[in-house]
Amino acid sequence: MNFRSLTRGDGVVIGAAVLLFIASFLDTLDIEGAPSDKLPNAWENGNLLLSVYLLGIIGAALIVVGRALPQQRKVAGLDLGQLGVAFAIAAAWSSLGAIFDTDQSYGFFFDSSLGRGDSPDAGVGLILGLIAALALAAGAVAGLIVPALKAPLMGGPKPMAPQPYGGQPQGGYGYPGAGAGQPQPGAPYGGQPGQPQGQSFGGQPQAGQTPPPAQAQPAGDFSPFWFAVPVPRPLYAEDGSPTPIAELAPGTWYLAVEQRGPGLVAQTQDGRRGVLQDTTGIQRG
Repeated sequence: MNFRSLTRGDGVVIGAAVLLFIASFLDTLDIEGAPSDKLPNAWENGNLLLSVYLLGIIGAALIVVGRALPQQRKVAGLDLGQLGVAFAIAAAWSSLGAIFDTDQSYGFFFDSSLGRGDSPDAGVGLILGLIAALALAAGAVAGLIVPALKAPLMGGPKPMAPQPYGGQPQGGYGYPGAGAGQPQPGAPYGGQPGQPQGQSFGGQPQAGQTPPPAQAQPAGDFSPFWFAVPVPRPLYAEDGSPTPIAELAPGTWYLAVEQRGPGLVAQTQDGRRGVLQDTTGIQRG
């Protein structure tokens, strides 16, 4: 799983789920004069625990996992993220009902344990649970439609300094800077596209050599380059199939090997190739 694909909306969902988990251990009721050890929390009410707290936490987990997986997984025809959003909304709705109808949930408890039949007030656990459930549902829905919440949660690596034509990025595959000696597409081993033989790595002449004259790039010629996407984007098969074969995640560098109309033929870290149809806002390395 690639957690760099998580967005700011997912960060809101994660924070709300943590708050919801904490609220489940706090008193869900508040009544004057009642000893604190007699007041229950959500773990003592199975209906409340399942319909609000655990439902919301499971929904948040589905949203995060669905975003981090390289390929979408479906349950009953729904993506994991869509199912998680539905769970989050259901948890918020159940929380509203629980906080305004405490006597239905705990009437028997108060009759038998405290000798009272009055409707109890909502405790800090219910109030905090309602806030967390509402934040969870809002973050899940807004994360799909608000541009600011679609931005990556984790910043990607800083782009490398521009290199001369034919220069090869340095480092490991998957980001600008794949180690020295790794060939680029269309180049001999140890060489780079457009780089004359006998020239040192990075386009710098070796000692005692005269730099060869720069060659103009032919019009319409394509030079492979590294790029990163601003938001998760699907990668489609080169045969034009409408089903994505992979999802490009923000924060990871991919290699563009060919221009295909308005799109790019990109290569992933595991060697798969496909067409990136939406190239708006990509960051070149």
